[in-house]
Amino acid sequence: MAQQVKIDPDAVRALAELLRETDLTEIEYQIDSLRIKVLRSVPQAVVPVSVQPTPSAADQTPQKESIATPASDNLENHPGVIEAQMVGTVYLSPGPEAAPFVSVGDTVSQGQTLFIIEAMKVMNMIKAPRSGVVKHIFVKDAQPVEYGDPIIIVN
Repeated sequence: MAQQVKIDPDAVRALAELLRETDLTEIEYQIDSLRIKVLRSVPQAVVPVSVQPTPSAADQTPQKESIATPASDNLENHPGVIEAQMVGTVYLSPGPEAAPFVSVGDTVSQGQTLFIIEAMKVMNMIKAPRSGVVKHIFVKDAQPVEYGDPIIIVN
């Protein structure tokens, strides 16, 4: 007969609380043959988008800066920037030999995976908060990122 293992509910609660405190999405704990894995779903961050009316031809006057070709340091302030939601390593494809999730110029749908951030051995799929076109990718594959670093522009 199989030996019945009693799971300590306090241990499960402690692991769940640790998930909340550290903003992790999963945690696994093992002692001998007893293994406890606790998972939680995390709502994806929504990046606010400002919509500005398109000026009519009569309203267009020459400007000092060109909006069509902003300087690269100004891209970080673009309203379509999606930032790193945690500290970790960003992966632009599902595997070393796989094609990237998205490329510049691709049209993406809300909820589509854009990239992965690995944090503490947990792969966090970062999804598009809105539909749009990928305008710029700030990072290289397997690059470390900090919370708030710009990753990609979807506009």
